Amino acid sequence: MGLLSLCGALSFGELAATYPEPGGVYVFLRETWGRLPAFLFGWTRLLVLTPATICALALIFASYLGSALAAINYRSLLWSAVLENVTSLAKAVALVGVALVAFVLYDGSAGALNEAPSLAVDSATGFGFALVTVMWTYSGWASMTSLSGEVKDPGRNIPLAQLWAVTTVMLIYLVVNAAYLWVLSVNEAAASTSIAADVMDRVLGAPGQVTVALLVMLATFSAANASLMFAPRCFFAMSRDGLFFERFAAVHPRFKTPHVATLLTAAIALGYITFRGFEELVSAFVLGAWPFYILAVAGLVRMRRLRPDLERPYRVWGYPGVPLSYILAGSAVLLAGFVAQPWTTLLGIGVVLSGLPVYVWLRHTRDDRALH
Repeated sequence: MGLLSLCGALSFGELAATYPEPGGVYVFLRETWGRLPAFLFGWTRLLVLTPATICALALIFASYLGSALAAINYRSLLWSAVLENVTSLAKAVALVGVALVAFVLYDGSAGALNEAPSLAVDSATGFGFALVTVMWTYSGWASMTSLSGEVKDPGRNIPLAQLWAVTTVMLIYLVVNAAYLWVLSVNEAAASTSIAADVMDRVLGAPGQVTVALLVMLATFSAANASLMFAPRCFFAMSRDGLFFERFAAVHPRFKTPHVATLLTAAIALGYITFRGFEELVSAFVLGAWPFYILAVAGLVRMRRLRPDLERPYRVWGYPGVPLSYILAGSAVLLAGFVAQPWTTLLGIGVVLSGLPVYVWLRHTRDDRALH
């Protein structure tokens, strides 16, 4: 999944460099496929993707955390970016620290790394659906492109950020999971619902559990802040194009942030907190977002053919193998998710289609250059 995410991130790097505007995936879809698919993505992101992400990250204390982070993002993108850099660095260091403690202080003779388990997959569908949650853990590479219009030299910095971010996260995940399997057997790991806490409890006892609790709080804080930094830019771009209510295109006269869109994002996310569980929220996000991500990468291939003369400050490495690998592998995982959870998938399709009458209504009521 790390390699699949890297293929997607490198492809999005070309799209972000080619279309350096606020909005990310919304802008990519608008430029490569037209306004209706772009609107449907934004509509889905408003109603499902963003609130599902924020609530899955901060399910226990979102009613407090969401309000604080919304205030920071309302006030300043710079403040939010500094906070995100600090917490992300601390999170990475803490995760690597957990792995080192496990390797140094624990005898791994009974762990899974010293077993010889069978790697046979009993169910291809079950294996594919298991990757849905892993997709969610990597999903920041797509959201960060929403800041393309506010980044210096996006043609260089966005692709570099994508490459380093996904590669770093992938390496950290591999090291941490190796540490888990150093301490726990295959059966213990499979039965665990809080594997990091179980590992640290085995290694350090009660202090280890406290350490993991603090780490989880730091991780959810950092990721929820990122969601509140990225998502409002999509709704801002939609409104500026006339594909959403004009009020949400407002920029704060003093703070220079999309403050109304930020407040809308926080309000809808807080409204989700009592309705769905963690696994449901994660599944709803992936099964709702990835069809649009795949469509955006397909748009890259389409524009390479239709507009070969288009200025592209960055071209994805390994074209066309990299984007095609993402399209095919991502589609296979989504198919497994549909087989495993058909009703969740159908509900997501229903949310997407519910945007059609809204689009038609806006088209006939907004006197805006972008609607036709």
